[in-house]
Amino acid sequence: MEKLKRNMIVLRGQENGRKSVFSLPSLFRWNRLIALLGAIAVLLFFVYPILKLVLLSFQGEQGLTLSHYNELLQQERFWSTLRNTVYIVIGSTLFSLVLGTALAWVVAYTDIRHKSALHMGIMLCFILPSYVLTLSWSSFTGSQSWLAHVLQWIHPDLAPWSMYSMGGIVFVMGIHHFPLVYMFTLDVLRKIPRDLEWAARAGGASRIEVFRRITLPLALPGLTAGGLLVFLASLDNFGIPAFLGTPVNISVLSTLIYEEIIGFGPSAFARGASLSMLLGAAAVVGSLLQWILLRKSHASDTMQPDLTPRYNLGRMRKPLTYTIWAGLALITIIPLSSMISMSLKRAYGLGLTRANMTLDNYRYILFENERVWQAIQNSLVLSLVTMLACLIIGSGFAYIRVRKPNQFNKIAELAIAVPYTLPGMVFALSMILVWMEPIPGWNPGIYGTMTILFIAYICRFLILQIRSSVTSFMQLDASMEEAARISGAGFWRKWTAVLLPLLLQGILTGGMLVFLTALTELTVSALLYSSGSQTIGVTIFSFEQAGDTLYSTALSSLIVALIAAGGVILLIAQRWATRKGVKS
Repeated sequence: MEKLKRNMIVLRGQENGRKSVFSLPSLFRWNRLIALLGAIAVLLFFVYPILKLVLLSFQGEQGLTLSHYNELLQQERFWSTLRNTVYIVIGSTLFSLVLGTALAWVVAYTDIRHKSALHMGIMLCFILPSYVLTLSWSSFTGSQSWLAHVLQWIHPDLAPWSMYSMGGIVFVMGIHHFPLVYMFTLDVLRKIPRDLEWAARAGGASRIEVFRRITLPLALPGLTAGGLLVFLASLDNFGIPAFLGTPVNISVLSTLIYEEIIGFGPSAFARGASLSMLLGAAAVVGSLLQWILLRKSHASDTMQPDLTPRYNLGRMRKPLTYTIWAGLALITIIPLSSMISMSLKRAYGLGLTRANMTLDNYRYILFENERVWQAIQNSLVLSLVTMLACLIIGSGFAYIRVRKPNQFNKIAELAIAVPYTLPGMVFALSMILVWMEPIPGWNPGIYGTMTILFIAYICRFLILQIRSSVTSFMQLDASMEEAARISGAGFWRKWTAVLLPLLLQGILTGGMLVFLTALTELTVSALLYSSGSQTIGVTIFSFEQAGDTLYSTALSSLIVALIAAGGVILLIAQRWATRKGVKS
């Protein structure tokens, strides 16, 4: 704060008496021009693709028709795929609700040890890309894994549970998505007034009755919102069912859309658009329900979280701590170690012995396969450019959204959120339809190049940066800007000397989230990539589809190393921002 005060004095000395170069009429014209350009950009990049997708699903040779939907409803495969989707989504959502709520209650209400480290361990399940977690578990439960050898040593007829099944897909989705429920529920539980619970206990209610009558009803809006978020994430997930379901003919709506599009043939895009409309409609309904529930739970937003424990575990504290850490290690660290050990094998069907141990898989993917190195470069460039674009555009829009709220800004934010709300396959197909021929008869040459991936990534992940930056701006008192304005600071001076030092940490956190999400993206890239524009996720998927599991596990291990490096960079950036005067 002292540094900011000095900046204000310098600003006043440098700028005092200087007349603004912008008159009010010219400033008004600039604002109108920016608003017009913003409206055009929102319509072109966020609204038009969805409208074109909707139109194609109803378009036939003779004009508008419902024939594509009629064909779908008459296909047995569509109904079996729909059943699979419902079973998997509901199963993984219920599993995530139980696991996430239980862990949130333990962290929020008890005096369990090392809560910060435990929080990071829980979030690791979600930070890891879904396809990396999938490969980890398929390696851990494989026929040649050490788990299989241990079970056979116990009894010759024992074997690990196959991940290539409906139950395997539900399980991996559940452990990947339960941190979403955990985050929502943890925040809600910490804001429940403990006076209500104490009053119930004083009235003779047991701990179970207090939880059932007081805690659960108050936490229900946030808990349900977290469950709906898992529901949407499960609908959107392509990697887990593609890796575990496709080899055994278990398809869901996202994988069926992918198969329709890459299969080409007559009316392939129209059938894909019809499937996308059904999947997108389910996602939109889920998003609306989540929005309604979150609005109901906002009544507690003004309350400060209560971080002090409400229940002492006593002698159960140490055993429960060890049990939770063992469980987290079982679902993340141990499978990851199995995947890494798999990547060190010379031959897939043999155990990890000295004779079968090698680094050749890493040498191949890094130095002998140009396609892999190209994919790594593509993903890094895509992630960096997407992060920088989202930092600039997202932070600028967030500033306008907070400081100048109006109906247009609210509508624009809703439109910008659509690409992230819709399942990735649906959004990717809309990108193909628009940029293959934006205007009838004109092909700009964007489809099939890296450019379409840049556009798709920025459109899809921009809302992440906006939400992060909006949170930062809402925590900043407008009086700081007013003081800079009174001191005579211009636009750039105000941002560099006043706003950025205060907002840097929150903005960088959003930027790093965009970077890591874009770096490990698979769903959108699977439909939009072409030769020379493949990404890391697509390359791992291609290796697995071709049966090159040793290469896919080696590249996935490198992904884990990149994510770890990104986490270290984020910590360093946050510490640097803190030293610059930002609140920690």
